[in-house]
Amino acid sequence: MLVVKRIKVTYSGLSIAAEDTEKVQRVLAFHADGCPVARSLKGAIDITTQLG
Repeated sequence: MLVVKRIKVTYSGLSIAAEDTEKVQRVLAFHADGCPVARSLKGAIDITTQLG
């Protein structure tokens, strides 16, 4: 039986100015809080986001 324990979301192909990288990282930290699917899975599956 397949059991999903974690999901890793990687955003790639984005054009981000160097001075905006920190701002984008802060926004990604809140990604799961605004995603209905992530909120439904919270506590059951670890969801992480990162820039690729």
